[in-house]
Amino acid sequence: MVVAGNGMSDLAAFCVLLRRLSDRRGLDIHDLSDVAELPESEVEAVLNGTVPSSSFLQRIAPALGLHAADLFVIAGVPVPEEMAPLDSRAGALVPVLAQYAVGLSRESRRRLLEIVRSLPQHDRTQPVPEPKVYERYPSGFGGMLLRMLGNRNLNLWNSAAALARLTGGRVYLSASTVGLVGRGRKEITPDLLGGFAIVLGMPTDDLAALGEIEIAEEHSSSANPALADAAELIWELRRLTAEQVRQLRDETNSMRLE
Repeated sequence: MVVAGNGMSDLAAFCVLLRRLSDRRGLDIHDLSDVAELPESEVEAVLNGTVPSSSFLQRIAPALGLHAADLFVIAGVPVPEEMAPLDSRAGALVPVLAQYAVGLSRESRRRLLEIVRSLPQHDRTQPVPEPKVYERYPSGFGGMLLRMLGNRNLNLWNSAAALARLTGGRVYLSASTVGLVGRGRKEITPDLLGGFAIVLGMPTDDLAALGEIEIAEEHSSSANPALADAAELIWELRRLTAEQVRQLRDETNSMRLE
């Protein structure tokens, strides 16, 4: 069995991370250029160390099967306001709603996702809040994980709740301990990495590649449709208001009791 690394070192340059992700998918420069509809010269330049533009990140993300906002985080580039969660108050409602969704039938989960996507997105009425001092993480792998959770409207407390609820309590951390992960002061074990992968809806192997963490085969991603749908739900909820999410939570609770 291979022991996981500590995941505490500074991240590699984006060109290295991009190569790791594309290699995992078997994509070369030509493939990335073709799928993303970008000039090969531009893809090659970024892979050789050129700082990526915002448009490059938005076009290359679907080719990698990633959300553009997450690729901005991976690249160490500020996430544009239009990609940020709409209403920070909604984040506290997300973990329990995601847990309710896991208990639904596959048909009900798909229906719930359709309902969520059909809801109107309201205009932003407040500017995107600046991160609290304790949520300004260094550039290490832990900070990347916490910033991607932030893309899903999950602060420290909500991240801790989501990790516990979606792993059945296997990953049970206090908010302060989650913060230690973001500051590179908490070792990222295979189980912990798997918990982050579940909430983020990303393959454990992708995260391991980004953080240069070696994991044993039994910790590689395994398909769980209910958890995958829950992660997809968490992502979709980021664009809704607290009131919309509150209503969805109550409706989902009724659905699971039917």
